[in-house]
Amino acid sequence: MTPRLSRRGFLGVLGGAVAVAGLAGCGAVGLDTPAGQTGEMLTSAVPLPAPYRVPLPIPAVARPTGTLGGADLYEITQRTADVEIIPGLRTTIWGYDGTFPGPTFETWSGRPVVVRHTNRLPVPTVVHLHGGHTPSDSDGWPLDLVLPVGDTSNWAHVHNGVPMVGNTIAGTREHHYPMSQRAATLWYHDHRMDFTAPNVYRGLAGMHLVRDDVEDALGLPAGDHELPLFVCDRAFAADGSFDYPSLDRTLRTVPGVEDRYMSGVLGDVVLVNGAPWPVHEVDGTRYRLRIVNGSNARRYSFALRVPGGPDLPFTQVGSDGGLLAAPVRQTALDAAPGERFDVVVDFAAVPVGTEVTMVNTLGTGSTADVVRFHVVRAARDDSRVPARLADDVAPLVPGPVVREFAFGRGAVGDTRGWTINGHAFDPNSSLADIPLGQVETWRFRSDVHHPVHVHLDPFQVLARDGKPPRPTDVGWKDTVDVLPAEIVDVAVRFTDLAGRYVFHCHNLEHEDMAMMATIRTV
Repeated sequence: MTPRLSRRGFLGVLGGAVAVAGLAGCGAVGLDTPAGQTGEMLTSAVPLPAPYRVPLPIPAVARPTGTLGGADLYEITQRTADVEIIPGLRTTIWGYDGTFPGPTFETWSGRPVVVRHTNRLPVPTVVHLHGGHTPSDSDGWPLDLVLPVGDTSNWAHVHNGVPMVGNTIAGTREHHYPMSQRAATLWYHDHRMDFTAPNVYRGLAGMHLVRDDVEDALGLPAGDHELPLFVCDRAFAADGSFDYPSLDRTLRTVPGVEDRYMSGVLGDVVLVNGAPWPVHEVDGTRYRLRIVNGSNARRYSFALRVPGGPDLPFTQVGSDGGLLAAPVRQTALDAAPGERFDVVVDFAAVPVGTEVTMVNTLGTGSTADVVRFHVVRAARDDSRVPARLADDVAPLVPGPVVREFAFGRGAVGDTRGWTINGHAFDPNSSLADIPLGQVETWRFRSDVHHPVHVHLDPFQVLARDGKPPRPTDVGWKDTVDVLPAEIVDVAVRFTDLAGRYVFHCHNLEHEDMAMMATIRTV
């Protein structure tokens, strides 16, 4: 077994281990890293089930329990539950309402929402609505802990030897979401400082769909023909539990992972809506797929394979921040952790009886399989994909580059870690103060793969290494996949809400190891 390290020892290893990145073909730490990834594979200790035997689960839809100050009130309890993920085995999850993924929220643009979270887990938690246009005190600041109900432990947080304090609340916190944003595919997940990766890995994640009148009038596939697909990877221990290489398996004191996995944790089981390689029966009609990459570190390249024929295309209608101006035909979807894709697939293009398989072309063995769609019947299709989707995706016009952010290894206190501009995360100082309403060009530089996520407002990708963006960079984004040794320019504009926010790498192991920065909108 890989030896366990102290927090200091773990970060100290980073400086030497990352130095081998150039040897690892894909820029990741370790010579056996899978192609196209930054991370190391965990191998499950249980026999893996055959793919495409388990039906695709559809997460429950959250329902309001009342109103509060004119807002719809939702109440969620974070708790443990024993569930069957690998057939025949029980896995203890940490789940929103005890499910993995958590319930899907369906809210309406312009109608405020309050979500009251109660923590009945054994550790503190923080909730972030990823992609939400959210006041800073409800955004999920990493130190705004919700302590477990009835827990009187001293959870004072010490980071790099410095005590840090947030707005800690015992038991329950209310998050106020104005929903003053476009219709979009969002998701929510834990954001606890230094422990985001293991908390999410144990199940603290779910989807949140924002709808509006513009989208509703388009005639896109709806009802049973709209499928949420929350994709992530996990590994399993011999007893069926999630296998995650935390230094402190209780997740109470020492943050970090075993040295081998400091570049990111990759599992060998691909889950969709919490099920391993599921199958779903579909009509021979159009379907709208709302895809979230909820993995800690794994990148995917999704394609739709048809036996004996060409791949079925995706018609992309939306990105992280909602609808595109016009649909875009995509033959593959390259998805980094945190990215979302809103696509339409026309299953009428293949005969009834066809099995269409969504594969991951960046995967090998078990990680090349994702989900299968079995076309079982012909059906009437009243849906459509209009040639024009939205009128509020005009290009931002920024000035020259005004801020540069380098994502790479660097000093974390007197050790080595993951940093932005050479600085470890410091909640007490701002790396940038940005005037509200000002359009700026930000330049992201990387050493290895870093999916960069900016809180509060989406941005637009301008260029990669001075060349046009990739086809899947289209539309409003809040997470951009910065490839090894790449420079990505984005146009940023923050609106309405002044306060303290963060941006960070959404490789969750990197985030936990200090690759996060404080910004202020002023």
